[in-house]
Amino acid sequence: MLSLADWSPVFISLRTAVISVIAVIILGLPLARLMSRREFPGKDLLESAITLPMVLPPSVIGYGLLMLIGKNGLLGQILANLGITIIFTWWAAALASTVVAFPLMYQSAKAAFKSVDENYEKAARTLGAGEVRIFLTVTLPLAWPGILAGVVLSFARALGEFGATLMVAGNIPGQTSTIPVAIFFAVDAGDNAAAQTLVAIVTVFSFLVIFWVNRWAKRRNY
Repeated sequence: MLSLADWSPVFISLRTAVISVIAVIILGLPLARLMSRREFPGKDLLESAITLPMVLPPSVIGYGLLMLIGKNGLLGQILANLGITIIFTWWAAALASTVVAFPLMYQSAKAAFKSVDENYEKAARTLGAGEVRIFLTVTLPLAWPGILAGVVLSFARALGEFGATLMVAGNIPGQTSTIPVAIFFAVDAGDNAAAQTLVAIVTVFSFLVIFWVNRWAKRRNY
């Protein structure tokens, strides 16, 4: 069984997943809204870059982040001069989770915004509503089911991130050891009891989240 200290991967994973979801919502919604309504040169290239983490191996993403936030990385050196270190902290785990979860939020939100009839937005403009008000009172409520799906998918992806997290955050017990990382090292050490408990926890939690979303979607359809 897990001791109190062994529960730290659960709390670390939840914290990194929540931070990641907040980040992808803040960054993903405006970008998805823009890309769903605007055409401009290079749009296809930009969308390819945005969705690239969906198909790249996690080790490649982790290596890229190492080159960015590592001690010799471009951003890492700048932060080091400011006395800030991200590599091998739980912030690095949150960053890795954000990168891999972002395409899911973007794709879901973009599809949701595209499903909104532009005539509703045009009608709001003719009544004098500004773009921000239109987004908050017209577009967002109509696109909300698809956005919620993106939030859930992003949360699940962030919660299950392993490869990139291991490369940039490592396995520091009580600091950066997330559930997937802890499971891997528990199995490697032959601690099947701890691995099975963590597997059960993340499975039950994920099931409950999906179950709640399905129930919520059913209630909306009635």
